[in-house]
Amino acid sequence: MKTISNKSESIFLFAGDIVLWFTALFLTLAVRHTSIPTSEMIKDHIVPFSILFIAWAVVFFVAGLYEPHTVLFKSRLQSLIFKTEIAMIVVAVSFFYFIPYFGITPKTILFIYLVISFFLMLIWRSYGHSILSTKQKQNAIIIGSGPELKELRDEVNNNSRYSIRFISSVHADAVSSLDFQSEIVERVYSEDVNLITIDLRDDNIAPLIPNLYNLMFSHVRFVDMHKLYEDIFNRVPLSLVRYNWFLENISATRRFAYDLIKRLMDIFISLPLLFVPVLTFPFAFVLGKFEDGGPVFIYQERIGKNNRKIKIVKFRTMLFDDRGQDVEKNRITRLGSFLRKTRLDEFPQLWNVLKGDISLIGPRPELPSLVERYNIDVPFYNVRHLIKPGLSGWAQIYHDNHPHHKENVEETKHKLSYDLYYIKNRSIWLDFKIALLTIRILLSRSGI
Repeated sequence: MKTISNKSESIFLFAGDIVLWFTALFLTLAVRHTSIPTSEMIKDHIVPFSILFIAWAVVFFVAGLYEPHTVLFKSRLQSLIFKTEIAMIVVAVSFFYFIPYFGITPKTILFIYLVISFFLMLIWRSYGHSILSTKQKQNAIIIGSGPELKELRDEVNNNSRYSIRFISSVHADAVSSLDFQSEIVERVYSEDVNLITIDLRDDNIAPLIPNLYNLMFSHVRFVDMHKLYEDIFNRVPLSLVRYNWFLENISATRRFAYDLIKRLMDIFISLPLLFVPVLTFPFAFVLGKFEDGGPVFIYQERIGKNNRKIKIVKFRTMLFDDRGQDVEKNRITRLGSFLRKTRLDEFPQLWNVLKGDISLIGPRPELPSLVERYNIDVPFYNVRHLIKPGLSGWAQIYHDNHPHHKENVEETKHKLSYDLYYIKNRSIWLDFKIALLTIRILLSRSGI
């Protein structure tokens, strides 16, 4: 079955990038030497630049240029590509000057390469995706309810990367008065409908199921609206899930291989990184004593796995320890402002990772007082405590309006939809992806 969200897009973009980088290298050598590059010339550059291309692919991934919705960001595409190209050149300079194994230090070539590859990449990323959408779109019908129905319809119909187009939407509340023959069957045949997306968990839609069954023999495919929404938006909205969804998709059973690898990664990554807070401590101690004489560290209660209270350690950044409440009468110190901007205040939490209280990747741990409130006002909120919390997570990557330990029921519902996606789909590959994307957030100084 063809994928509606076209998951091969990232592979297609990656393959195109590789071809473009080799093409840009060939053109760069031609411009630099004002002649067609000789085989000897190409041989001297092909191996080191091939290694660089792998590193550059990682840079592109971190920059978000392999994300599914990148093609929508045309307004900032030029700026994003230029910044990424600069990062690529920094990597290249470091590679050639600190690892002089290949015997070349191509200053001029790198400059020429930056210019050529930037324009080639801009053209490729602006128009290359249109190759994926040259085939005629399949007609589809969507049957469901709630804001998700409109979100799905608008996203699919307004984005060229999808292989279908919704020609009709049927709201679940209107099913009882629906003329199935004219509204569904006749449109299936007259408009060559190949696919029906349906919310199979909606009780209002249940009477339609026997009639829809017969359409299978007309080669109509059916896709669960929940699954499609999850694939496209990378989250599981609470309004679409019921208790049976959790029974089918969420389990607290230990996954031995995954848990073991994840724990080993936590230990081997956090242990060397603990040198950062160790080296920062004397600096924070001295400046902190000069500024207000307060303690270097603070210890704040959070809720961990299985609703167990844990204490996380951070460098103190405010005038006094407000236990994470961030009350108005408190203020950020000058030292604290620097620690927050550089993210150094978060590094002592690596001690909690080493102890096993939290992981590097997982839902961010919340304050006990807020957990108590959200358990009442946010459906299924307690599910996020089935697994160990983390320093960074899926919600921190994709959820834009974080409450930041301030009470906000609506945003917390939205955030939980990303946490549920992670809990359901967690894997070593997903953790690795979150880790790489977290680097982008840290470098851009956007909040997590």
